Amino acid sequence: MATLQVELVAVERRLWSGEARMVIARTTEGELGVLPGHAPLLGQLAEGGVVTIRTESGEDVVVAAHGGFLSVTERGVSILAETAEFSGDIDVERAREALRRAEGDDDPEAVAAARRAIGRLRAAGQDA
Repeated sequence: MATLQVELVAVERRLWSGEARMVIARTTEGELGVLPGHAPLLGQLAEGGVVTIRTESGEDVVVAAHGGFLSVTERGVSILAETAEFSGDIDVERAREALRRAEGDDDPEAVAAARRAIGRLRAAGQDA
């Protein structure tokens, strides 16, 4: 089965690197699925987005990714996030509390905080 070389990098560190069957990411243009042989593209990651990397073994690596870009080239997929957090590392109660604090506030920073909290909850498999 054909695979993609995938690099997932946040500003502070490389989070994951390896071969994958598929990458699914939410961009500002909508959700995007990337399979081997995909046409080259550059997409801006949506705030509060979730990135799923389906590995060669069929395991899903799920990450809450906030800001940044996804680049698809003939060599593979690079995901460059401003911040990213593995689904298993997400504190669900903390994310729910952040969402409660941000709800109903029209301030741009509060709206961005709410989107990040929703993305973290989605990545953790929780309803927002």
